[in-house]
Amino acid sequence: MIFKRKLYVKMLEWKKEFDGKTALLIKGARRVGKSTLVEEFAKNEYESYILIDFSIASKEVNELFEDLSDLNYLFLRLQMIYHVNLTERKSVIIFDEVQMQPLARQAIKHLVKDRRYDYIETGSLLSIKKNIKDIVIPSEETRLMLYPLDYEEFREALGDRVTFPLLADMYEKMIPFGDELNRRLLRDFRVYMLVGGMPQAVDSYLTTNNLSMVDQVKRNILELYEEDFRKIDPSGRAGMLFDSIPAELCKNASRYQVSSVIAGEKEERVREILADMQDSMTVYIAYHADNPSAGMALHKDPCRYKLFLCDTGLFISLAFKDRDFTENEIYEKLLNNKLGTDLGYVYENIVAQMLKTTGNELFYYTFPKETSNHNYEVDFLISRKNKVCPMEVKSSGYRSHASLDAFQNKFSERVLRRYIIYTKDMRKEQDIVCLPFYMVPFL
Repeated sequence: MIFKRKLYVKMLEWKKEFDGKTALLIKGARRVGKSTLVEEFAKNEYESYILIDFSIASKEVNELFEDLSDLNYLFLRLQMIYHVNLTERKSVIIFDEVQMQPLARQAIKHLVKDRRYDYIETGSLLSIKKNIKDIVIPSEETRLMLYPLDYEEFREALGDRVTFPLLADMYEKMIPFGDELNRRLLRDFRVYMLVGGMPQAVDSYLTTNNLSMVDQVKRNILELYEEDFRKIDPSGRAGMLFDSIPAELCKNASRYQVSSVIAGEKEERVREILADMQDSMTVYIAYHADNPSAGMALHKDPCRYKLFLCDTGLFISLAFKDRDFTENEIYEKLLNNKLGTDLGYVYENIVAQMLKTTGNELFYYTFPKETSNHNYEVDFLISRKNKVCPMEVKSSGYRSHASLDAFQNKFSERVLRRYIIYTKDMRKEQDIVCLPFYMVPFL
């Protein structure tokens, strides 16, 4: 099933604005829908296209990129091999899984200069050393990120084009929904959390309406990711770090503790592995902001961070991957709205996911309490108008917001607005805005 994706609009903008002066590079995790989106774009927006899937391309095709001295010959051979007629300025050539043929990516510089056709690349793990070794990375690339379906795209996939515009209007006017409607909206949102936004999982949900079948699809995707991690790091450390994300969040610690996952491992020794995992776009990293201000990226602590999964549906399956689906208590508790504080890290992951996919880098902040050995913790910080907005995530209703209050006292001149993200209806409490989870995309 082909789903409507917001990135399509940005792809149209690229086509119109650059008119072949750059190639378009679509980055994203595996199974996020890159190939489907790009081929649909090619079918709709060009007279013809050639799709070269380098995961299965023949030796003959791969060898064509070893010598670019005669582009006429290259285009002639591609048209003959793929049985497609190309038309100047009306056709596009797609390099799918381009990380598997670095020479094709290097060729972009010369192909774009030729200006006969447009070029679109898709790939994951694009910065892994073996995928860029001995090649010149082209500067003639316009890069876009494709994430799992966000909540708006998920609602549209379900045939609902009403809910999200309604949410946007209510957020703009800050009008509460009322308890009954809020419960229904949260119920719908919890289904999104369980299914996730991976296109195969959404398709399975739509065709089977069976969460057990959806869970199996997600487990298959997780196995693919773990195979990639074994290729990135044969020692198995990347896979161990990935598998332990739910457990580390469950501890409610102020950072991901590498030494508790890999005995005796030092932080600095896994930084390159973490960079590769981040490049795979399967994980998001929230760094501790040592100096919480509009320039948090300048003051992040590379040794203090939390890891989140790119998709909360995958996160739920990963949390119970060693158990049968029927033993996965998160499905039952989320569906019945009984997700307690012991499983609140699921909500933390969905907030991280939504913030990231709406263009925010992820930061958090901890600082010691004066009267005890414990810390205050602000779950997320986002920058707005040269100021910061601290955020607390509550897995149910809220009773207090001590961390937000302490942060306000400490950095009052830097704070634009404070947020509580929780399961109750939208409301304002003095200068704190309390929002249900489904409102996070509008922040």
